[in-house]
Amino acid sequence: MASVAAPGLPDTIENEPALDEVLTRPRPELIQFIKSVRSPLVILGAGGKMGPTLAVLAHRAAEMAGHRLDVLAVSRFSDAHARRWIEERGVQTVSCDLFDAEALSQLPPAEDVLYLVGQKFGTTQNPAATWAANTLVPTRVAERYPAARIAALSTGNVYPLAPVAHGGSVETDPLTPLGEYANAAVARERLFEFFARRNGTRIALLRLFYAVDLRYGVLRDIADKLWSGQPVGLANGHFNCIWQGDANEMVIRSLALAASPAEAFNLTSAESFSVRAVATRLGELLDRPVRFTGTESETALTANTNRLRRELGDPPTPLDAMLRWTADWVQRGGRSLGKPTHFEVRDGRY
Repeated sequence: MASVAAPGLPDTIENEPALDEVLTRPRPELIQFIKSVRSPLVILGAGGKMGPTLAVLAHRAAEMAGHRLDVLAVSRFSDAHARRWIEERGVQTVSCDLFDAEALSQLPPAEDVLYLVGQKFGTTQNPAATWAANTLVPTRVAERYPAARIAALSTGNVYPLAPVAHGGSVETDPLTPLGEYANAAVARERLFEFFARRNGTRIALLRLFYAVDLRYGVLRDIADKLWSGQPVGLANGHFNCIWQGDANEMVIRSLALAASPAEAFNLTSAESFSVRAVATRLGELLDRPVRFTGTESETALTANTNRLRRELGDPPTPLDAMLRWTADWVQRGGRSLGKPTHFEVRDGRY
């Protein structure tokens, strides 16, 4: 993994304002596409890890395109700071409990909807809440917006572990994963598919594999282990990941791929990465020794992204840029969200 600076990308990201600026900087492809998005663009579940920067990215793209577009970020907004951050950057917010059908009915009509709602962690302790979040909410959203184009985040966890040598799961593979969270995510997809067929709702299902930001993600998880002198486990020896800014852009642009019946797309890096190789490179950048435990398994949760890349192109941010940024961020003591991905989990228990 040679360290090669990508054109237009900074060598380092020194602080959170700089990080958020990079994450919300629209590329020409998005600026052109945003002209086709109808106002208001409703973003459901906008208070999570990806939602704030996605909402601001859409707003910035519309401004740069000279396109009048109201961007409406909808969430319960348990994090008041996230809500203020969004509003200060020109995005409207609405506090709404999407479990509440009456509250959902009060949201404005929309022809373009981005669905970011989901629950993963805590499933082992409270599986009922995970099933409710991943089934009741999509049902109510599909009923509220039957005529909209909907780009809905799903997860790569809908797939079972697959042989690494086969190059990753494809969208037509059987969805037979382990664990309650993953099966609830399959149910979420099936419900969207049901409403797409029943009502003609155009839906794109985006099976996201590990978005990364310097404050969280697989790369931060590995870097934190190395920085604190912990060994890196190899049992889940391969993974995909994508820069959060690239993932956000592709979510917005995937509105063009919404169809009835619903269409599914894997959303992540063009290739899978070796945990051993990534940890070794991060160790060099951090100037820390690298220790491993276990050995690589023949199977892992990885994706083939050819289908989406044919439509939207390759994610533009290369792995080595993300590794350099992550190592520098950790060395500087940059903030962590404290939300490990648990990408090493192989039994589906989150």
